[in-house]
Amino acid sequence: MRKSSLRRACAAVAAVSSLALAVTACGGTTKEDVKNESTGAAASAGKADPNAATKKGLTVGFLPKQVNNPYFTSADKGGEAALKELGSSYKEVGPSSATDTSGQVSYVNTLTQQQVDGIAVSAQDPGALCTALKQAMSNKIKVVTYDSDTNPECRNAFVSQASAEDLGRTEVQLLAQQIGYKGEIAILSAAQTATNQNVWIDYMKKELADPKYKDVKLVKVAYGNDDAQQSFQQTQGLLQQYPNLKGIISPTTVGIKAAAQYLSGSKYKGKVKLTGLGTPNDMRTYVKNGTVDAFELWDPSKLGALAAQTAVALASGQITGKEGETFKAGGTTYTIGKDGVISLGKPTVFDAKNIDQFNF
Repeated sequence: MRKSSLRRACAAVAAVSSLALAVTACGGTTKEDVKNESTGAAASAGKADPNAATKKGLTVGFLPKQVNNPYFTSADKGGEAALKELGSSYKEVGPSSATDTSGQVSYVNTLTQQQVDGIAVSAQDPGALCTALKQAMSNKIKVVTYDSDTNPECRNAFVSQASAEDLGRTEVQLLAQQIGYKGEIAILSAAQTATNQNVWIDYMKKELADPKYKDVKLVKVAYGNDDAQQSFQQTQGLLQQYPNLKGIISPTTVGIKAAAQYLSGSKYKGKVKLTGLGTPNDMRTYVKNGTVDAFELWDPSKLGALAAQTAVALASGQITGKEGETFKAGGTTYTIGKDGVISLGKPTVFDAKNIDQFNF
């Protein structure tokens, strides 16, 4: 699942090893996922009419970081299904490389020339697309970013995978359940300077301050630098240093996979619990062989669906992207936050019961 890390995480959540192609957002480096803490004001104009009818016959172009990437294929199919349900049309364009920023710019220009009603884009760079996206908006095209944001002034709204607080707190909750709310735990992070990782870890510590975790002790935060070998070695070192360790949280797709690899071949398999942020394709083997009970990320298909629904709500005049506006999508009411950020919600938990339903 860095800001650059986040991008790493997917090929897109792209330094994150398997996410590097899967979750532009997940690595310790996880994505712009937490970029819902950005500065500036969302581009918006006019006044919202929450009671306005939902327009039909619209066309929304999806522009992922990379086409033919399992993570974005899942996300964009979610967008396609949502648009069909709303009576509008879907199209997808995009580069074959997750680092082809000039290619993304070119595709924005193409969609603008085609006069689509909305563009949903996962930005490879926060600033590089701005001129093209502003041109699209000047042509009355609604711009929604999803998974990976641009500068706030370059779009109408950003659909974020999950809030930093939800990601941090739920990982603690998940591990605590697995260890019976008792024992020593450690965190295996990405780089010590990874902003998003540090924000999540701060929320983990706040969650641990709750009296219900009085018997849970965080003994160390280790750093694997989103490198598979370093993360593997850090996991080994944690278990040597803390022989009574009961659990590890790794909020980076590279880290959790490397830790699972180590635990799977060690005497600690099934005894030391491991959770964090990972992708189903990375973690499937370890869930099925008993190394990992459950981990989390977000469901990219739901992310894509919300991006599509947001684009239609914008084009219908139900929202403009201003903080405090609300709209309904898929039976859920969403409130637009600061800088036009809309949070998908709490992350999805993957375990043996549901992991085969996902392919990213």
